[in-house]
Amino acid sequence: MITLDRVTSEDGTEIAYRRLGGDGPGLVLLHGAMQTGHGNIELAEALSGAFTCYVPDRRGRGRSGPAGPRYGLAREVEDLSALLAATGAEHVMGVSSGAVIALRTALARPELRTVVAFEPPLDLDGSNPTGWLERFDRELAAGRVPAALVTGMLGTRMGPAFLGLLPRPLLEAMTTAMLKRQDRTAADGEPTFRELAPTLRQDVQVVAETADDLDAYRRVEAEVLLLGGTRSPAYLRNVLTALRGVLPRCRRVDLPGLDHSATSNASMRGRPELVAAEVRRFLRAAG
Repeated sequence: MITLDRVTSEDGTEIAYRRLGGDGPGLVLLHGAMQTGHGNIELAEALSGAFTCYVPDRRGRGRSGPAGPRYGLAREVEDLSALLAATGAEHVMGVSSGAVIALRTALARPELRTVVAFEPPLDLDGSNPTGWLERFDRELAAGRVPAALVTGMLGTRMGPAFLGLLPRPLLEAMTTAMLKRQDRTAADGEPTFRELAPTLRQDVQVVAETADDLDAYRRVEAEVLLLGGTRSPAYLRNVLTALRGVLPRCRRVDLPGLDHSATSNASMRGRPELVAAEVRRFLRAAG
């Protein structure tokens, strides 16, 4: 059973979240770019037999309030902190940019017991450049959403590797067709990529605010699982290696044959049941 609720963050923004599961330990699942909480709902369902899962829509997305004029990493940490305080959850799993937020929240809330960080896209010595954002903004402002999404995909190096070899006009045509399919088939109340496109700037800001700040994670007291796929971009795998070298209490698991979409619902090429198995194993061992 899924129930809906809201929590009010420090600046008054309402953060909507779904609750799944019974009386197990509380686990917050924090989504990444181009998603709402719904994008990880099958992962939450796979974990809800052992945990009470709380799945928020990050601000500016889904049922939550707007990003606001003072948007930044601090607001995201306040949102997650408000949810942790309201639910009593002591475990957090963050996906992509959500993993960056989860790790920074662990710094702000040392009582947080565990963090599962799935492929945080940290910028280490220019490994995740954001120079493409200017073009993205221009295309979005001109209403060229397919072009902007292609720019974002190429800039973040997401999607199957072969896409990077295709000419842009073809990529834009493929993206246009995908958006039209989504417009026709999207579930009621769930945003499409067309609607989520402007939120990509928020995720880029989270990455930019934490660039070249690896040493900060030496102060994380929570036990951390660094999780990733063997088919993900090299720069994401390198981030996990770098974090393993500084986090005081962590372990790393690489999921064979999976990529950055692994935590997503099956319809988005995810394998949530495989991810859930590793998360359960880690959290049970962590006690």
